[in-house]
Amino acid sequence: MFKEVNFNDYSKEALRQISNGAFLTVKSNNEVNTMTIGWGNIGVIWSMPIFTVAVRYSRHTYNLIENTDEFTVSIPIKANMKKELAFCGTKSGRDVDKFKECNLNLKDGVNVNTPIIKDCELHYECKIVYKQAMEPGTLNDNIKEKYYKNNDYHVLYYGKIVNCYIKE
Repeated sequence: MFKEVNFNDYSKEALRQISNGAFLTVKSNNEVNTMTIGWGNIGVIWSMPIFTVAVRYSRHTYNLIENTDEFTVSIPIKANMKKELAFCGTKSGRDVDKFKECNLNLKDGVNVNTPIIKDCELHYECKIVYKQAMEPGTLNDNIKEKYYKNNDYHVLYYGKIVNCYIKE
């Protein structure tokens, strides 16, 4: 059973876990894919609760998220999902069915058409309100050298949080 909560009730736990991994799930047409994210931000922009995620151009998820206006983020707070996070962070949905390979269970979103990863405790449903391609010329050189040696930059997606809930 899930209980609806305010988007920032568990933001401390969410942000702590994101650095260890969370699932970004996208549905475009009838295709659903999830990927592991290690970066993200929860806050308020334009007087709206916003979850910001970064997706590299090279990712299969990029092709899907560009053709939809929503995404979900599922965060394992207590569940040990290291194996699943590692798999979904290193394998492409172009080549494998991550849900089948990791035995991940999907549940329909409440306010979006994109499902959540039911096995996680904390979930954010988001509608994309803005996207921004990174501009390499304006990026700090140290960050560029550390994370973008291959010029595989991210697109940042700002999702208005339309629902947040936790497994009871």
